Amino acid sequence: MRAGMSQASLAAAAGTSRSTLSAYERGRKSPTLATAARIIDEAGQGLVLIPQVRFRQVFAGRGRPIIVPSCLPRLPVERALAIVRLPLHLNWSDKGRSFDLSDRRQRARVYETVLREGTETDILEYIDGVLLIDLWDELVLPAGVREEWSPLVRGRGVAA
Repeated sequence: MRAGMSQASLAAAAGTSRSTLSAYERGRKSPTLATAARIIDEAGQGLVLIPQVRFRQVFAGRGRPIIVPSCLPRLPVERALAIVRLPLHLNWSDKGRSFDLSDRRQRARVYETVLREGTETDILEYIDGVLLIDLWDELVLPAGVREEWSPLVRGRGVAA
């Protein structure tokens, strides 16, 4: 809510009653999407829809399965450029090492590892679609991994 805005003033600005707004907050009533959007807008926020990322497992050479999303995930800036430690199943040879995702080379190494060996959770945790598109031509990936991910990258986030 905007700083200093009371429930009554938000309800009035959004064209509803304070008691109805209270019922929405407590889960006793459900607003329509239009009403929810109006309340959210009056609170100084926005309602955004993002694609749901679904995954498929494919065999991309040498019998090793990889995970491929239905669309490229987006991360908040602070996560996309964070300093991270990869889980042991991704970084078993250099356990405990930190990677600075704001450093292009380190981000490339993390992306290569996650695309080759990552789980659904790893993809959602470490891969930002826009940064992946930017790095794509520089990544060293097995042919099968590149082939499976290319439609997403070339389609700018959604498989063609």
